[in-house]
Amino acid sequence: MRGRSVARRRVVTLLPAATEMVAALGGMSALVGVSHECDHPEEVRRLPRVTATPLDPDAPSGRIDAEVRRLRAEGRPVIAVDRDALRRLAPDLVIAQGLCEVCAVADGEVHRLAAALDPAPEVLSLAATTLEGIWADIRAVGGALGLEAEALELVSRLRERLARLRARSAGGRAPRVACLEWLDPPYLAGHWVPELVEAAGGRDVGARPGAHSRMCRWSELDALRPDLVLVMLCGFSVPRARAELDALDDPEARRVLGSAPVWILDGNAYTSRPGPRVVDGAERIRAAIEGRELPGLERWSGSVAGAAGPAQLRDRPA
Repeated sequence: MRGRSVARRRVVTLLPAATEMVAALGGMSALVGVSHECDHPEEVRRLPRVTATPLDPDAPSGRIDAEVRRLRAEGRPVIAVDRDALRRLAPDLVIAQGLCEVCAVADGEVHRLAAALDPAPEVLSLAATTLEGIWADIRAVGGALGLEAEALELVSRLRERLARLRARSAGGRAPRVACLEWLDPPYLAGHWVPELVEAAGGRDVGARPGAHSRMCRWSELDALRPDLVLVMLCGFSVPRARAELDALDDPEARRVLGSAPVWILDGNAYTSRPGPRVVDGAERIRAAIEGRELPGLERWSGSVAGAAGPAQLRDRPA
């Protein structure tokens, strides 16, 4: 269904990736409310928040994981919608997601809330697990906003950037890359992340494209024999992830992370959110493979001295 003109829409986004899509398409004027996690671009920080969570974002990752499990066991939402705020904003389009209830409001709850409003808004649910899925979601958002041409152009630009990155990364041996999206317990990043690694010239040894992220043991990570470990913690900035790494007191974790170079990538900005900035994430993964720091990417100084550096990656057996 072709969307109405963006100027006549009232849009609430319940996840940061959707907010970033709307902004990248030139639809900021339609946004009337966003989730509590939406922080990019800067202008969205002034918009009303329609979600909240009982989780303490400053708590250690192990405590956050335990609290998420407790909330689920009790049948309580990890993220909830402020019904009164939603009613006051009177959106005619709510953009939600069906991928992860930890990252955004559960899809079923959004449909129930929307149905209770009068008039009931349209609900667009995003559920990308791969890069193709992200491009499809961008086109779906563009269609709902009446910005179909802008969506096609944006997807084309993102594809072209990845193609250029692949061309620059072609040739030579692809280093073995392990991507961690959580530390306590350790989780190997899945979904679109393996594709970002491939575009950057690496080989993700911990997950397949489209597969769910999965919990692992440190011994499993060690057995993967990565040439490079990328720490891209879900929802965490570089300083926040660095603090988590520095606080690790598990001797096995320290040993495993000392066996290869460890790079910290801003997962909150570049890999956790299935939106336009995942291409920036792929470019930063390439920089890590080359041993170059960029904004949102840094080498972890806590790595054990003598771990293989970028020049050594080419000489390690596959």
